[in-house]
Amino acid sequence: MTDKTYNVLILCTGNSARSIMAEALINSMGNGRFHAYSAGSTPTGKVNPFAIEKVQSVKYPIENLRSKSWDEFATADAPKMDFIITVCDNAAGEVCPIWPGQPISAHWGFEDPAAVEGTDEEKRKAFDKVFRLMLTRVGLFVNLPLKVLDNTAIKKELTNIANTTKAE
Repeated sequence: MTDKTYNVLILCTGNSARSIMAEALINSMGNGRFHAYSAGSTPTGKVNPFAIEKVQSVKYPIENLRSKSWDEFATADAPKMDFIITVCDNAAGEVCPIWPGQPISAHWGFEDPAAVEGTDEEKRKAFDKVFRLMLTRVGLFVNLPLKVLDNTAIKKELTNIANTTKAE
């Protein structure tokens, strides 16, 4: 018997930083149990260079990372999602497309490191902070015993994960 691979869509408004980093972390840390994708409601069209640095730090390949619209995942031939996770407060409040298959959704809000102004060092520090928080949440998520939990329990766990590391 083969284990199920869970599809996860990470949403953010611009799909240039937080959702890109979360996609890479879930794919890296998920040990083949997860296939993560990212998208945005109004994608910027480019991946933030500081997000690329963070993704490279976990040895994740960057050549296929791109800023894209969530419309790509709302088509009939798109992968069926098991989970939809928003990582910015704007995307959490937007009217999303209807996702086929009733995926379990959660909101894991993170400050926007791409909004930080200042020196490159100050920007890197902001990306480092968000990336550390993501590492913790993604680690908890990919280690959930999904095969033995029902959807209600999984939803509760995803909410609990969202509340982890709130104040750092």
